Amino acid sequence: MRHFEDFKVGEVTEIGPVSVSEEEIVEFASRYDPQPFHIDPEAAQASPFGGLIASGWHTTALFMGMFVRAILLDSASLGSPGVEEIRWTAPVRPGDKLTGRVTVTDVQPSERNANRGTVFTTSEVFNQDGTLVMSLNARGFFARREG
Repeated sequence: MRHFEDFKVGEVTEIGPVSVSEEEIVEFASRYDPQPFHIDPEAAQASPFGGLIASGWHTTALFMGMFVRAILLDSASLGSPGVEEIRWTAPVRPGDKLTGRVTVTDVQPSERNANRGTVFTTSEVFNQDGTLVMSLNARGFFARREG
């Protein structure tokens, strides 16, 4: 079980992979982001993207699944106060295989709660060609071994 003290600035964790299907793209977008280039292959062909693409929110959800499985499930995670920045830098398409890289950029013990600290990360998600499709700067709370 990883605690706050186990995260070191500069530490890099590779996460994934996860594959993206057309069915999954359409299903997610139909519920949460029903824009034509996410749900209608014909309309998507005529869009600036030239074909069906995943919602950026779907890409974010796929990243979160990889992040939880690789890092959070085996940690003393206490949740997160939020994300500073998300950038969707290239479209995610049916058949893509995504991987990620999470880099610890800072660690700060809490000034208000001696039982936790904050871990700051920069995360990047790449497709099978090595193209950056998303970046994310976030912070998470983790329990300390000793308060």
